[in-house]
Amino acid sequence: MAAENSKLEGLRIARDSDAGEGAGAKLWVTLAIVAVLLGAGLWFFAGRSHGKPVKVAAVHARPAGVAGTVLNASGYVTARRAATVSSKITGKVVEVLIEEGMAVQQGQVLARLDDATAQRQYALAVAQLDSARRSLTENEVRLKQTKLSQERAHRLAAQGISTQADVDSADAEANSFAARLDLGRQEVVVAERQLAARKQDLDDTIIRAPFTGVAVTKDAQPGEMISPVSAGGGFTRTGICTLVDMTSLEIDVDVNESYIGRVRPAQKAQAVLDAYPDWTIPAHVITTIPTADRQKATVKVRLAFEQLDPRILPDMGVKVAFLSDEPAGTGATPTAPAKPEIVIPKSALRQDGGKDVVFVLATGGDHVERRAVRLAPGQGDQAIVTSGLAEGDRVVIEGPTDLKDGDPVKVQE
Repeated sequence: MAAENSKLEGLRIARDSDAGEGAGAKLWVTLAIVAVLLGAGLWFFAGRSHGKPVKVAAVHARPAGVAGTVLNASGYVTARRAATVSSKITGKVVEVLIEEGMAVQQGQVLARLDDATAQRQYALAVAQLDSARRSLTENEVRLKQTKLSQERAHRLAAQGISTQADVDSADAEANSFAARLDLGRQEVVVAERQLAARKQDLDDTIIRAPFTGVAVTKDAQPGEMISPVSAGGGFTRTGICTLVDMTSLEIDVDVNESYIGRVRPAQKAQAVLDAYPDWTIPAHVITTIPTADRQKATVKVRLAFEQLDPRILPDMGVKVAFLSDEPAGTGATPTAPAKPEIVIPKSALRQDGGKDVVFVLATGGDHVERRAVRLAPGQGDQAIVTSGLAEGDRVVIEGPTDLKDGDPVKVQE
C-alpha cells in the first residue's frame, strides 16, 4: 500500500508551478502587444510630423485673349555668335588663363604659347635691321667721298692736268656708290618688314578673345600642343576654349513643312524652356531658313527672345507656341474684359476616376487638399485651369503616387 501511495503522489499535478508559468507567459504577451502598439504610434506620429516629401509650384495668372496658338514646335536655344578659339600657329601651351564659366572681354588674353623660337627670330630680325642701317650709313659716307673725288677729277681735267680716263673712273665710282646707297635703303625697308613679321609671329603666341562672351569649355592644358588644323591625332588640340556671346542667344526650331505656311517673319510667339516649365518667355520670329530637311520633312525657323535672362543657356530644350494676331476664344464681346488665365505646370495634374485633380498645399503648409479642376487647351508643359484654383495657390508637381486628401507633407525646395 505504501508503494502504491508513493506512485499516486508522483502522478499528482503541481498546480502552483503551472500557475506561475502561465502568469509569466501572459505578461510577455502583454508586453509584446504594448511594444507593437507603441511602435505603431511612434511611426504614425513621426509620419505626421515629417510628412511625405513633395515639391510645389505657385499658381500664377496671365492676361487672356491676346492671341491664339496656331502652331506648336520644339527646338533648342542656340548662340548666333560662338567660336572655338584657337591659335594661328602650331605651338606648345605654356599658360591657360581661363576657366569654364568665366566672362571675358574682347582682346583679353586667354592663353600663351611657348615663344622661345619666336623671341630668337625677333632678336635676329632686330640685328639684321641694325646691320642694314649701319651699312647704309657707310655707303652714304663713301658716296660723299666719291663725289668730292669726282669734282676734283673734273677740275683737273678742265685744267689739262688729268686725263679723260681719270674723269670717267671718278664718275663710275660715284655712280656705283649711289647705286649701293639705293640698295642699302631698300635693304633697310626689307629688314623693317622682316622685323614686323617676326613681331607678328611673337604676338601670335598670345591667344586673345575675339569678342566679349563667356567661356563654356576649356579644351587645352599647359604642356599640350595646339594647332589651327587637326594634326598629330589625339595628341594635338585644335582649340583653347569655346567662347559664347550670351547676348546672341536665340531659338532654332524645326517646323513640319506641312505647317510652315503658318509662320511668318516678326510673328509673336511664346517660348517655354524644358528646365523652367512654368516660365513663359515672349519671343518673335526672325526668319525662316529657305531650305528643307528632306529626311525629316521639316524647315528650320529662327526666333529671338524679347528679353534675355541669365537662366537661358545654350543648347537648352525649348517648346515654342506660334501666336496669331486674332483674339483667342469665341463669344467674348469687344467691351468685355478678358479674365486672366490661371496657369499651372501639367506635371501637377492627376487622374482620379476620369477627372482632372490637383493637390493643393493647405494653409499652414503641413498637409494637402485634393481639388477637382477644369482645363482649357494649353501649350507646351502648361495647363490652363478654368475652375478649381486661384492665383497664389501652391500645387504639388512632384510627390508620391499614393498621395491622398489630408495627407501630411513636407515641402522640398
